Amino acid sequence: MTFREDALADKHIVISGGAGAIGCGVVSALTRHGASVTVNDVLDGDEALPKLEQAGAAMQRVLYCPADLTQEEDVNHLVAEAHAQFGPLHVALCHAGMVAPGLLLDYSLEDWQRTQNVNVTAAFLLGRAAARSMLADDVAGHLIFTTSWVARTPWPEIGAYNASKAAMNQLMRSLARELAQQGIRANAIAPGIVNAGMARKQWDSDAEYQARARRAIPLGMLQPLEAVTDAFLFLCSDAASYMTGSVLTVDGGCSLYPLD
Repeated sequence: MTFREDALADKHIVISGGAGAIGCGVVSALTRHGASVTVNDVLDGDEALPKLEQAGAAMQRVLYCPADLTQEEDVNHLVAEAHAQFGPLHVALCHAGMVAPGLLLDYSLEDWQRTQNVNVTAAFLLGRAAARSMLADDVAGHLIFTTSWVARTPWPEIGAYNASKAAMNQLMRSLARELAQQGIRANAIAPGIVNAGMARKQWDSDAEYQARARRAIPLGMLQPLEAVTDAFLFLCSDAASYMTGSVLTVDGGCSLYPLD
C-alpha cells in the first residue's frame, strides 16, 4: 500500500462528479484511507450508490447528495448537507466534467456553453461555496480541481474541452492567490488518458483513436486508475500542505509534446 490506511482519517472531503468511472475510484481510495466523503453527481442515489459500493468505497463514510452544480442553489444545498452530516469541510474536489467532441468551426453555441458550465462554472460555484464554508469554520482548507494535460497540449476535436480545462487552471491559480493569506490552498490534478470510462471504451472500440492515443502517451499505455487515485490521495493528505497554485501533472508524458 502506497499510503498509510489512516492517512486521511481526520478529513471531510466533498467531491463533485464522484459517481463517474474515475470518481468512484477516487471515492473508494479516499474512504479506504479514512476520509469521510460527501459525494455529488447528477445520478439518482439508486444508480450511484451501487456503483460506489462496487468500486470498494467504505459506504459507512459516504454521504451521497445528487445535485446539478451548475445551479448556485444546488451547490449551496450540497455544502449544507455535507456540513450537517460530517461537519466542517477540509477538502473540496471540483471533479465533475464532460466532453462533447466536435470541430470548433462546426460547434454549436449550446454545446460550447454546456461544456463551460459543467467544467468551469460548476467548479467555480463549488470552490467558492466550499471556501466560504471553510472560512466560516476557521478551517485551513484545500480546493482541488481536476483539470487535464490538454489545457496545455490541445487534443484534436475537443477544443471546447481543451479551453475549459485551461480556464480551470487559471480559476485554481486565482483562488490560490486570493485565499492564501486566509489559510486556504488551491491546486489541480491533470491526469492523462485514463484506463476507465469513456477513454477506455473508445480505446477498445475505435482503432483510429487507439492509434492516436498510443502516439500521444510516451509511457506507451493507458493510465492505470490507481495512478490517478494516488495523486488525489497525495494532494488530500498533509504531505501536500506546502503546495498551492500548482498543477500536479500525472499524464504519462502526454503533455511533453504536441501530436504530429
